[in-house]
Amino acid sequence: MPPVIDPDKCIRCGKCVDTCAEDVYFGSRRKQVPRVTYPHECAYCNGCVEECPAEAIRLRVPLPMMLLYKPPA
Repeated sequence: MPPVIDPDKCIRCGKCVDTCAEDVYFGSRRKQVPRVTYPHECAYCNGCVEECPAEAIRLRVPLPMMLLYKPPA
């Protein structure tokens, strides 16, 4: 499941684009709602969600990855 951006909440700052190490938002332009160009490249690192000042991004982690998830101690 790729990141989902709420266009009503998005302030178009581009921090998610700058943060993404996998280039999921490739080709997104400044001052516009980022576009998820390569959804299958998402590593579910949660970086874009953490960096978003407007809390406009949701990330749904696939079930197989959730089964392997271990919360920090």
